[in-house]
Amino acid sequence: MHIKKSLMPLLFLLASSSYTAAQITNAEKDSLFIEQVEDHKEPDKVLHAEPLYIDLIRDLGARKGEKEWNIGLGITDNLRFDSYEALIEYEWAPMDRLGLEVELPFTFYAPVSGAGNNTIPSNSLNSLKIAAQWSFFVNEPMATSMAIGYINEFELSDFGNFGKPLISGNVYNPFLVVAKRWGNNFHSLLYTGPKVKQHFASNTIHTTYDINTSFHYMISGTRNFIGIEFNKTLDYGKFDMTMRPQMRLGIADNLLVGIVAGIPVSRDNERLSSFLRLIWEPGHHKGNRKPTYD
Repeated sequence: MHIKKSLMPLLFLLASSSYTAAQITNAEKDSLFIEQVEDHKEPDKVLHAEPLYIDLIRDLGARKGEKEWNIGLGITDNLRFDSYEALIEYEWAPMDRLGLEVELPFTFYAPVSGAGNNTIPSNSLNSLKIAAQWSFFVNEPMATSMAIGYINEFELSDFGNFGKPLISGNVYNPFLVVAKRWGNNFHSLLYTGPKVKQHFASNTIHTTYDINTSFHYMISGTRNFIGIEFNKTLDYGKFDMTMRPQMRLGIADNLLVGIVAGIPVSRDNERLSSFLRLIWEPGHHKGNRKPTYD
């Protein structure tokens, strides 16, 4: 009898502790998750939800040794043909704060019903893209990061004229990124800069200006998010915008999938589109995984 009485307080204490542990709040999940991302190693880094369509050159505040493979697949419904997009991309950080990237983007075309093959462009490996991004401002208390970068795109001739010449032009694309996390879950990002396209045969130059903004909500204690991109282009006074609602899901310890829909504001030439991005992070194993909570 005395043994039972002495065990009762202990059992009650254990039950209370288990209940308290099970009732961890979303705010606590977020705080623990953010702490793991930002403080588990040097230098400082701020957790940001980064857009899926206009992809960054490594994370903002990249740490030396980080690396990532991306495979992208997309389809766009145009008025006279459908275009199928594919890309292979590798990005890595050779030193803290610096991200590098190499990308091969492909486009394949198919006529819509009633259109002839002579009305569509030729399939192509569009270009060889090389890029660099430097995070010059990372502030954890402000939950803000800023970076500058540059993409150089060697445009290639389509498969019908491949090698005649091999490189048909060049695109010069400096850019600025500013990202801010609001509280624990809400994220915003601005990606902007000019694109200067030089066509070698005609020696002509065409300049456009991109203003890409994105807003995301990250699910508590995970890297999963939902959000939207607004991809805007200014072209000699003409304004064009495509809205891209999107979501990202973790499907394995080091594998993520991003799903994007494209809704153009103006449908003169392009209609709805979709895009899928597979993200593989080699070396990102359970031992250094950002935790998730049930």
